[in-house]
Amino acid sequence: MTEKPDDGAVPGGSNAGASAWQAAGRSAEPDRSANPDRSAAPAAERPAEPREPAEPAAPAQPAAGGAGSPTPPSPSAEPDGESGLTDTLEVLRARLGALRLPLETAGVEAARTEQRRATDQLDDYLLPRLRAQKAPLLVVVGGSTGAGKSTLVNSVLGEKVTQPGVLRPTTKAPVLVHHPLDARWFSTDRVLPGLARVTASGNGSPLRSSVGTAAVAQGHGTPSEPSRTLRLVPSDALPKGLALLDAPDIDSVDTANRELAAQLLGAADLWLFVTTSARYADAVPWDLLNQAAARKAQVAMVLDRVDPGAEATADDLREMMVEHGLPDSPLFVIPEGELSGEGLLPEGAVGDVSRWLTGLGGDADARRRVIAATRDGVVDSLVVRAGDLADAADEQQAADVRLRHVVDRAYADAVAHVTAATSDGALLRGEVLARWQDFVGTGEFYRAVEENIGRFRDAVGSFFRGKPKEAPQVEKAIAHGLESVVLDAAEEAAERSYQGWRGDAAGAALLEGLELSRTPAALRAEVGEQIRGWQGDVLALVREQGESKRGRARALSFGVNGLGAALMIFVFASTGGLTGIEVGIAGGSAVLAQRLLEAVFGEDAVRGLATQARDRLRARIQTVMDGQAARYTAQLDALGSADAGGSGLRTAAAGVASAASAERRARSRAADAAPGDGVSAADLLESRGLRGVRAGADGAAAAGGGSQEHAEEPARKGFWKRLFGDGER
Repeated sequence: MTEKPDDGAVPGGSNAGASAWQAAGRSAEPDRSANPDRSAAPAAERPAEPREPAEPAAPAQPAAGGAGSPTPPSPSAEPDGESGLTDTLEVLRARLGALRLPLETAGVEAARTEQRRATDQLDDYLLPRLRAQKAPLLVVVGGSTGAGKSTLVNSVLGEKVTQPGVLRPTTKAPVLVHHPLDARWFSTDRVLPGLARVTASGNGSPLRSSVGTAAVAQGHGTPSEPSRTLRLVPSDALPKGLALLDAPDIDSVDTANRELAAQLLGAADLWLFVTTSARYADAVPWDLLNQAAARKAQVAMVLDRVDPGAEATADDLREMMVEHGLPDSPLFVIPEGELSGEGLLPEGAVGDVSRWLTGLGGDADARRRVIAATRDGVVDSLVVRAGDLADAADEQQAADVRLRHVVDRAYADAVAHVTAATSDGALLRGEVLARWQDFVGTGEFYRAVEENIGRFRDAVGSFFRGKPKEAPQVEKAIAHGLESVVLDAAEEAAERSYQGWRGDAAGAALLEGLELSRTPAALRAEVGEQIRGWQGDVLALVREQGESKRGRARALSFGVNGLGAALMIFVFASTGGLTGIEVGIAGGSAVLAQRLLEAVFGEDAVRGLATQARDRLRARIQTVMDGQAARYTAQLDALGSADAGGSGLRTAAAGVASAASAERRARSRAADAAPGDGVSAADLLESRGLRGVRAGADGAAAAGGGSQEHAEEPARKGFWKRLFGDGER
């Protein structure tokens, strides 16, 4: 078993200048000569061996001989004081899941990506972390292609648990390395529920696999899909309570790998970000690091493969870290060098990283602080991001209103156009006028009506009895003329709507594959049916009015169609829109129709009949235009963009902010009342130790692998104290 280093192996000089994680590492060093047997650790600190991954999580039992020890908590236990924040975050998660951003508005693609990342972070990290505060701290090792992430993980563990390679992308399936006693924290769907689990041995060979229920529900049901599989590897080199996850490349040529890398970093309690002296200034890594800084994620940087003489790149990288909001993040430098036969870096090269991880793993209080800081940053970030997504949702709703207005205006104008055409005399020309003249007779008949209305009244019966088939010809002419007006108006409205949508990015995307610029072929039949229905309405009005005049019922039994035609002519009777001789002709037609109707029904009744006929015509035209407008608005209805507003999301975000403030106040009071746990020696007793911990500060510096920061400032307070405001900056 690897021996632990003595105090002198810890970098940083005197005890007065030791950092929090350095002090943790020294205090936790077990005396192997006095207590070589790991089983001597307190039973309460050693939960039972992990069960099969397929079994549900159950409360850990005390080891044999520890009957009096308390039972360790179940991973799924809800910690006290967190329920209010958890409840509000679950409401926010539901709102995010219900959020729809279907329209192509400005910035919507970025909003969709942010929505997906926010829900992933809630599912993969935040909610699981709140429900299981005592779960191991998850350190995600991320970085650019070829940065040496896998080699670094293998080197600090002293065994090959993940496979580096020369082909790109290298790491496809992420590998999560944990202490054997922590297996049950990761073998269920507690964290990263969308990834299937494959349990492997320390050398990376698969032993058995299990597919999480969430992975199956999301369609990722087979462990054979590398990008949707999480490989679990136990290693007793890690301290209990600490896990390392080797993530895919953040700039992988494989889109799925890039997305998964971002998702895994979002699920991290702590980032160990690896870059190289050749690529440390690349834009893609800094995009992610800027997001980490904005979310106050805890980050440590590793500058790998530094050639001799290029050590100044570390100073440049440190300046960039300060500029990008990461001034307190530690920076480790690993020189370019030959790998061992097992593909591992020299111990001296990884000594600082191993000591840093060991100190963190041995300090339960430091782990809690890191977890709390990252968690609080994520919560605050989610509140801000939810507000941004609410704005995006409002823009969706505004686009819906805008597109509907284009359609509504176009078809409202179409109805107005038809209404004008049926009230200004424009229809009383051409075929309609000719059929009406045929129906009422010659010009002498007009004069007879004007000279002697009584004579006209006497002629009404014989008039309708003598030409019973002429009135339907007038109706047909009216139907034909009215049909043309309606179709023309509908065609123009369709074109206007199409042009309006095509000029709007949100509408243009909805037009693809749809023939909406022209009216459908079936519209003519629909319009004809509505016009015949209206003519039936007019005849029904005439019949109903005639029945109220019982003395005329017998005479009207042959003249309903004629009186109906006269009422239609009277509805279209104004002289507006006509010129020249048409004015006199149409005016005479209108007067004749009016005199005829008034002679039968009376003046007041005729005005009422005309009003009802106009109203019913307008209602039927409106029905036609509404149906045509629905060809457009149905596209929006199907997307639900009318209800996409962000008010509900804002309310949920406000609830999270309020609950988070209350939770932090309660946590602060509890921290003031209770002393910190300090260093957890039992966690390190369970570990055989990370490789390179024994490498001294001088040896590391000589190898070019150590950060010079500790050697130059022996009295400077440690990273964790500086990070949380207890020391100098």
